[in-house]
Amino acid sequence: MEMLSKFTTNTCIFIVNTMNKNVIIIGAAGRDFHNFNTFFRGVENYCVVAFTAAQIPDIEGRKYPAELAGDLYPKGIPIFAEEELPKLIKDLKVDICVFSYSDVPYPRVMKMSAIVNAAGADFWLLGPKETMIRSSKPLIAVCATRTGCGKSQTSRKIIEILVEMGLKVVAIRHPMPYGDLVKQKVQRFATVDDLKKHNCTIEEMEEYEPHVVAQRNVIYAGVDYEAILREAENDPDGCDVILWDGGNNDFPFYVPDLMIGVVDPLRPGSEVSYYPGEVVARMADIICINKIDSASLENIQIVRQNITQINPKAQVIDAVSYITVDKPDRIAGKKVLVVEDGPTLTHGEMKIGAGTVAAMKYGAAEQVDPRPYIVGKLQTTFQTYPQIGALLPAMGYGEQQIKDLETTIARTPCDAVVIGTPIDLNRVIHIKQPTVKVNYELQEIGYPNFKTVLREFVEKYKLTIC
Repeated sequence: MEMLSKFTTNTCIFIVNTMNKNVIIIGAAGRDFHNFNTFFRGVENYCVVAFTAAQIPDIEGRKYPAELAGDLYPKGIPIFAEEELPKLIKDLKVDICVFSYSDVPYPRVMKMSAIVNAAGADFWLLGPKETMIRSSKPLIAVCATRTGCGKSQTSRKIIEILVEMGLKVVAIRHPMPYGDLVKQKVQRFATVDDLKKHNCTIEEMEEYEPHVVAQRNVIYAGVDYEAILREAENDPDGCDVILWDGGNNDFPFYVPDLMIGVVDPLRPGSEVSYYPGEVVARMADIICINKIDSASLENIQIVRQNITQINPKAQVIDAVSYITVDKPDRIAGKKVLVVEDGPTLTHGEMKIGAGTVAAMKYGAAEQVDPRPYIVGKLQTTFQTYPQIGALLPAMGYGEQQIKDLETTIARTPCDAVVIGTPIDLNRVIHIKQPTVKVNYELQEIGYPNFKTVLREFVEKYKLTIC
């Protein structure tokens, strides 16, 4: 006879049977919360006793709040530092650990599985079937095989084309919830003022600001992606198409009617050696090979061969990310400090970004190394990611880190600061040196292109064009 008993921990109270499993979700405040919401929340066979987190400063020590966790978790779910994982598995009698990171090389995934298995727990990777949500609107997903492939400008290009067709597009962005999670359950951004209203980090601004400034379309984000989707579908400004603007190299949170994967020939082989980037490459209906103007023919061919091998049915679009600057005279012959998009340099592992390309293209005499001048939390960033080199990532996960960025820039001796992030950094911090803003947009080369692909999509789903 199956035994029933009341099971109580610091995080959950409910009646369970002998099949109950204790779970830890390993992540970084994004995919991990989504995996909980879609697979574990409200399910009595499992008790999620903890999240562990890394990558994001100061996230451990917090809780996934009861308001979001549901009735089975009246005290919420604690978040611990990832280095505590082996001890947590033993102390909390954990049966299963669910790996919920993105943009991770395969050796690191399997190293984590070894740590988990050695501590006595099973190691899980949840897939699309268990975690994707179906939309009532036609949905296009734009994802990438690595951070920094050019996914954001690809999303903007697709929105531009659909808007020109007369369609209302609502974007939903992969999560970056680093503040008050209850307040961030559902966030809507329609103006720059909304960025301030929601206390966005610099990383969040980099993703949201181009939508509301350049594209002038609404973008949603937050924590609860079922609730977010339903509000987006019924947006007060109207909605014909949902565009999922994926983060890092994750596969979509929603079931795509058209899936686009962006790959980067500057990092050939990553499309088949990073998790879950290869999942994206295998799932995509369209593969966009970006940056073909700056990659070698050999590396472009490596990427083409890999894509042909793992996803021969995908249509391939070639593209470049063309770069412009607002004040080229401030670069030519000058000593410049280059500030790049943070995640691209850190876990994206890129050696250069749009700012570096602009500095070289417009004839900078020298790119000043900021490392002798960094202060505060930025020192930890460079210790964690030593491959960054002589560039400055625009890190700003909290008020102190933003202040440290401002101080570091002020301390660095240079004639101008080249801003390679997608946002107006001058709006966020005070920069005493002259600045140069770099802009980059996607441009397809040859055929097929996104206009032809999107016309077919519009016809297939019988979307009414105004």
